[in-house]
Amino acid sequence: MSKWKDLLKEIEKIEEEFESSLRHPASDSEIIKMNQNIQQKFGTIVLPDSYTEFLKIVNGLDFNGLVIYGVDKSLLDKDVDEEINGFIETNEIWYENEWQKRYVFFGDSDVALYCYDTEKGVYVELDKPSGTLMQTFDSFDSMLTDALETVL
Repeated sequence: MSKWKDLLKEIEKIEEEFESSLRHPASDSEIIKMNQNIQQKFGTIVLPDSYTEFLKIVNGLDFNGLVIYGVDKSLLDKDVDEEINGFIETNEIWYENEWQKRYVFFGDSDVALYCYDTEKGVYVELDKPSGTLMQTFDSFDSMLTDALETVL
């Protein structure tokens, strides 16, 4: 099992202590709609399997300053009351800056951006204010694990 799944269980326990919970999982049909919309809006972006796996466990995460993007609210099969930072809408916002179009954004925190660098073919953590490269990762799994460890 991926280490990030264990970390997600730890976060779930913390949420329960505060009488809260993780978001519901995204359904297969919601993920399919998301992929279709991504292809229409951004072209050749292919989501990593482990990100899809994450969405099937929890549709995005907002914990202790870390936000991992989920399926956009407009693509959900049913209405939800909670705020969701949608993958598509958030990437559209980041793409307003020309230099950021080389990245696929999966999440952010108060100090970092978690992305895939399409030019170099690696996952990266960028300094949020400056865009300076902080570290690289060989997979989405390792990037997500690092992000979750940082907030725990």
